[in-house]
Amino acid sequence: MTANEPLIPKHGGYRKLKSFQVAQLIYDVTVRFCDHYVEKRSRTHDQMIQAARSGVQNIAEGSQASGTSKKTELKLTNVARASLEELRLDYEDFLRQRGLPIWERADPRRQELIDRRCATADDVALWVGKAHDCGPGGLCEKRGLGGRGGLSGQEKASASSTFPELAANAALVLLAVACSLLDRQLAAQAKAFETEGGFTERLYRVRSEKRSSRPASTRSTKN
Repeated sequence: MTANEPLIPKHGGYRKLKSFQVAQLIYDVTVRFCDHYVEKRSRTHDQMIQAARSGVQNIAEGSQASGTSKKTELKLTNVARASLEELRLDYEDFLRQRGLPIWERADPRRQELIDRRCATADDVALWVGKAHDCGPGGLCEKRGLGGRGGLSGQEKASASSTFPELAANAALVLLAVACSLLDRQLAAQAKAFETEGGFTERLYRVRSEKRSSRPASTRSTKN
């Protein structure tokens, strides 16, 4: 506690949160993914987009609410985390139901996408296109090739059927990053709540500071 603790601390600023930035990217990617690969009249189409949107909106709302309610901030951040977990299951279901592989944790494409630090859905789409042209396992990178022109006929056929696999797995990589960030964010928020309390405790501290800082002659015997 500082000597002049404000009643309502700085709050909001969610646009600077890495979790918000990645969640917003996931939302944009999911809208594109669903428009390309999920039947637009299906419940799954709407549910996936709503889950992605919920992740973004609840991070923002929780950050904005943190000024007067750490409990609400915790609750909404957890809702965002749960929404993204729901979305992750939808992507996994998409791959499983079509007999497409879910990349193993050690798959080099996962780290390649993370290292690329995509900021927009266009960046992710460019990466997917590059990975598609390279073929399974990044063949053009391994062989120094510029694209599918250097692949065999079998490799070309395999590469031509990988767009849904690449797009869904790319979304899963981004979701893993966002969920990890939110797990850490929740842990930090819980610790802050335990040590500092919520708005009621803050109100008490500020009131106590104000009373103690007044000259003894001006203090009232009543609150």
